[in-house]
Amino acid sequence: MEEIRLPVVGMTCANCAMNIERRLKKIDGIAETDVSFATENARVRFDPRILSLAQIVNAIEDSGYSVPLSRTELAIIGMSCVNCAGNIERFLIRKVPGIVRASVNFAAEKLVVTYVPGTCDGKDIIDAVAKAGYQAVAPSESEEEADTESVARQKEVRDQTQKFIVGAAFALPLFLLSMSRDFGIIGAWSHAPWMNGFFWVLATPVQFYTGWDFYRGAMVSLRNKTANMDVLVAMGSSVAYFFSLVVLFFPTLSEHVYFETSAVIITLIKLGKMLESRAKGRTGSAIRKLMGLRPRHAAILKDGREELIPISQVRVSDIVLVRPGERIPVDGTVLEGESTVNESMLTGEPLPVDKHPGDPLTGGTINEHGFLKFRADRVGKQTALAQIIRLVESAQASKAPIQAMADRVASVFVPAVILTALLSFVLWWSFSGTFTTATIRLVAVLVIACPCAIGLATPTAIIAGTGKGAESGILFKTGEALETAAKITAVVLDKTGTLTIGKPEVSDALPLTPNCDNEMDLLKIAASAEKGSEHPLGKALVREAENRGIVLSAPTGFKAFGGQGISAIVNGEQIEVGKPEWIRQNGVDTASAGPAIRDLQNAGKSVMAVSREGMLCGLIALSDTLRAEAAETISRLREHGLRVIMLTGDTRQTAEAVSGQIHIDTFVAEVPPEEKASAIARFQKEGYKTAMVGDGINDAPALAQADLGIAIGTGTDVAIETGDVILSSGNLLGIVRAVSLSRSTMRTVRQNLFWALFYNTILIPVAAGILNPFDSLPHFLRQLHPILAAGAMALSSISVVSNSLRLSRIRLD
Repeated sequence: MEEIRLPVVGMTCANCAMNIERRLKKIDGIAETDVSFATENARVRFDPRILSLAQIVNAIEDSGYSVPLSRTELAIIGMSCVNCAGNIERFLIRKVPGIVRASVNFAAEKLVVTYVPGTCDGKDIIDAVAKAGYQAVAPSESEEEADTESVARQKEVRDQTQKFIVGAAFALPLFLLSMSRDFGIIGAWSHAPWMNGFFWVLATPVQFYTGWDFYRGAMVSLRNKTANMDVLVAMGSSVAYFFSLVVLFFPTLSEHVYFETSAVIITLIKLGKMLESRAKGRTGSAIRKLMGLRPRHAAILKDGREELIPISQVRVSDIVLVRPGERIPVDGTVLEGESTVNESMLTGEPLPVDKHPGDPLTGGTINEHGFLKFRADRVGKQTALAQIIRLVESAQASKAPIQAMADRVASVFVPAVILTALLSFVLWWSFSGTFTTATIRLVAVLVIACPCAIGLATPTAIIAGTGKGAESGILFKTGEALETAAKITAVVLDKTGTLTIGKPEVSDALPLTPNCDNEMDLLKIAASAEKGSEHPLGKALVREAENRGIVLSAPTGFKAFGGQGISAIVNGEQIEVGKPEWIRQNGVDTASAGPAIRDLQNAGKSVMAVSREGMLCGLIALSDTLRAEAAETISRLREHGLRVIMLTGDTRQTAEAVSGQIHIDTFVAEVPPEEKASAIARFQKEGYKTAMVGDGINDAPALAQADLGIAIGTGTDVAIETGDVILSSGNLLGIVRAVSLSRSTMRTVRQNLFWALFYNTILIPVAAGILNPFDSLPHFLRQLHPILAAGAMALSSISVVSNSLRLSRIRLD
């Protein structure tokens, strides 16, 4: 039995604690539970053989409460295949108390651990990974330590390269001499007894130096009661090596030794692992490009003098100087100077952006022309670039749902291969009567099987896809979001701030005499009433009045009515401003203004009626400019076979006018903000896989309800909590690119999985000798030599990674 104390958030009384207790006691595997409302924690004794900590946490959360958890991400060095990732996950869950979830991405070589705070820490996790036989590298906390992980990975590549060179130096002459002897190219002296001893001398460094990683990995895997690729390689090469060693000392047992087979197998597979490691590094090139955008120093103005300091020492409110051609070091606001700034690496948009005093600047972008003086607003981990890097790293470390199938296959793959190899050995020995032939078949089956290709199929594509997205201003928060984007069938777009630029302006002010004398009087009473409003239309009214120099009165008794309108007392008079229908429902006669209201709405404008003391004063119309790319975005989404729907709180007439301008066939009008999520749910019930596109703040419930939330962001505001995808450029065409990239990525995943599974399904039987009876086939297929099998194994992983790398070169539609 294990005992764990879990913090619980959300309890409001002792009954809440009792509810949780009752829920937990019903779960098989829990021996005892005690939930305290006073201390807000749950003590649970459970049998870890029956129940996992994750199931307990899920049960508490299903009861309507939450368990606050900590999360850490570590780099992992030393994995050889996807089964190693599974070993680490199982070892951590089994050996480290308090770990709720452990997820290892083999391709990204990242470990993400979610754990109960106070039960363990990063050091415990790193130590546990070491006990499992691998190396964990802690995340860097300072600029000086930023290359820790990179150094560790480069060291690993150098180590593999060195071992391959040593292996090749011994295996190549061994292979040439052995093959020359077999084909009679060299003289009779090559058949002397001492030659086999010389072969042994050449083979041994390869077996136990170049191949030591396979032995070490196999021992770690078997110690964890699992089997990985290292087990297959160690078994296959050892059979050939030790069989040859026995023949060396007892030459009457066989006419041939196979030292060259074991040496070449190890060398070829080491070559494959070396190339695979380098190729995997290229799939993460987007992260390195983003990190390379950070300048190492910044010029600040201190006591009237310019001073060059490390970027880590820049503080909020420092005055920073940037000259033409320099990268902007941190986020800030322009104080003096004018220039154009290239923001393409953050937003994917090629055109430079004009900057003037008061405009925002984003760290990592390039100042092209003028001299700028700006105030630092966000530094270090708070900058937009740092947030983007964290988002991309998180997405690349996560697992897409499709990976679960590959993990299940990989978990049973190695044991199945070992059984197949033993079965082929028994069958060949039984039917051929030749131990040597049976041994060759056993070795061929062991070394041709490669779970690496299966394990790399999904994560390498996800890494390459999310990296390509980051370069194009499309930030996927998780691998699941990237996969989901490929499945959507309908795109729902909010109107204000999404299809439009989100800055409505007053276009018409129509006073109605005798209740209102003139346009200025109408604007004054309406803007004064709206002075306390947070609604974009209300703010636009106030802004218009102030721009005209109108002195506004302070309202009292302000009330907002959920997207319908507002009421307030202005200079002792009751003022109402809102939708004409809402004003009419409040008892105000609007019949005389009916034709004017319809004309304005048919022009695509939002109409606000203004009443004073129950009498209609006039109409104010506001228009919000459509984004330049809105129509093209709608057209291209439809070309991708997607249904496009517009949601708006405006009247049907206004919505119809706007939809006509950008050719949207379906719209839902007069939807209050709080009902947008319900509208999404209706589309889902109709069978649509929906993507909701909004500003990430006002549309939060709808973004959360949708199968995929796409938040319109900006280069200086990417840390939007809602939404699964962030378009950092704010350009609507990013929706089309996100869908296109997602579909390309998932197509690559399916290609990778197909070839990885097809490769093993076809070549394992070939290695076992299933084609031997067919005399018309080439001899190398009928009797697949272990050396060819080793070469095929090495190429399988490289081909999968190379296919994923193509994503970095695709053109997004």
